[in-house]
Amino acid sequence: MESNPLSPLARQLAQQHWVMRCAPIVLRMERLIRRVSSERMGVLDLVGLPSIEITVAGRKTGIPRTTSLLYVPMDGDFIAIGSNWGSREHPSWSANLRAADTAMVRHKGELFRVDVCEITGVDRKRVWDLAVEFWPGYEMEYERSGGREFRVFRLRRSAT
Repeated sequence: MESNPLSPLARQLAQQHWVMRCAPIVLRMERLIRRVSSERMGVLDLVGLPSIEITVAGRKTGIPRTTSLLYVPMDGDFIAIGSNWGSREHPSWSANLRAADTAMVRHKGELFRVDVCEITGVDRKRVWDLAVEFWPGYEMEYERSGGREFRVFRLRRSAT
């Protein structure tokens, strides 16, 4: 059961096509809220949705890049979906994760290393179905993207 009454509303809004046009506004709000809260929370946190910040080295430059994302919880791991708001292009962070074995995740104020695994094949279908059940907006974003197969990653807290 969700403790934040805004969560069901956010899930419902995420299935509306007009919401995708608000991406630039939401991203600006995300940066502002993160700055004001000393990186402790963002837009998704305010509405009670699970969010993480992923920091991964750029695949070409090696410069660390940080992105805030909705994640799908799965067996204590974080599932990150490269939906890119339904864009026809993959998000940069997903290409960087593809090239990395590990990344850093900030979750609820805690920073830790994760092992990165792209999920493909039969496993991808199972995880995709779980993700759509958790966040129905992914299905609409998939349609909006023209049928681009979103990259799906499992981020598991590193043992080391």
